[in-house]
Amino acid sequence: MKTLKGPGIFLAQFIGDKPPFDKLETMAKWGADLGYVGVQMPTGGADSFFDLARAAESQAYCDDIAGLLADHGLQITELSTHLQGQLVAVHPAYDELFDGFAPPELRGKPQARQEWAVGQVKAAAVASRRLGLNAHATFSGALAWPYFYPWPQRPVGLVEEAFAELGRRWKPILDVFEENGVDACYEIHPGEDLHDGATFERFLDEVGGHPRANILYDPSHLVLQQLDYLGYIDRYHERIKAFHVKDAEFRPSAQAGVYGGYLGWAERPGRFRSLGDGQVDFKAIFSKLAQYDYDGWAVLEWECALKHPEQGAREGAPFIRDHIIQVTDKAFDDFAGGASDPGRNRRLLGL
Repeated sequence: MKTLKGPGIFLAQFIGDKPPFDKLETMAKWGADLGYVGVQMPTGGADSFFDLARAAESQAYCDDIAGLLADHGLQITELSTHLQGQLVAVHPAYDELFDGFAPPELRGKPQARQEWAVGQVKAAAVASRRLGLNAHATFSGALAWPYFYPWPQRPVGLVEEAFAELGRRWKPILDVFEENGVDACYEIHPGEDLHDGATFERFLDEVGGHPRANILYDPSHLVLQQLDYLGYIDRYHERIKAFHVKDAEFRPSAQAGVYGGYLGWAERPGRFRSLGDGQVDFKAIFSKLAQYDYDGWAVLEWECALKHPEQGAREGAPFIRDHIIQVTDKAFDDFAGGASDPGRNRRLLGL
């Protein structure tokens, strides 16, 4: 068995225009002072601290970023292309909403936007290799999501064609990840075509079981969909290569359930919570990951409808650290064992 790494923190929800959240160096000190030893690095958006195109081209740039973090006792857990991955596949109904994920000059140009996004995710594979990383966090994008509820009745073949196209778009990207020895880990997330186990399996079929098509496991999204998030690990552990430690709760009422009734996050039956404030059984999750030899990172993704992010970050590092299991190197009943004796074994069996 293997001991997973952590605690790490995803920086995306904390970047801002005020110190210490406005510069990577000051954010690194902030995270290290809280007890984090890794950072998951967002690479999209105008306020990103990381130049993905430059990182794919320059080993020196990657070394500088890694060195800056190492000065604070930190390392990069994974790069993230959640925003760019979303743009690999966008249904036209969401074009305007997702335009904000792309550079201004590409907005209103869906084809050019998609080509840029594909280039970005491929660049992330190269940059990850330069940084010595073996996993990458991303989204799949979505073509079928507007049709997730089967009313009106879906035309025969609609979903099949959506996933076939998703596979056609991602297969060349996954090949680049294979060339660079990096796993592409899709966050299983509502709004993405890969939002549960069935959709991940359908996608995996379309990319021929590609070895680099893997999972970023985040139990909060499974709780909000009322999936068996522990059984999910049992079923897909061989494909789980990244882990967001995020809590959630689901408390349905006579007013609203899984779909949320268009309520705000604080009023929804299913809502994200800071670590320890929700319903997720993290002791069981960390135990299962240890059982299945997960040796990646445990990374806090803070999203809470109630608690201030800085409090969530302060509480997150000790929470994760206290849940990491230092796996045993011996069996608890070794003391009662004995040397192998085939003759004795046969006598005990009456043979």
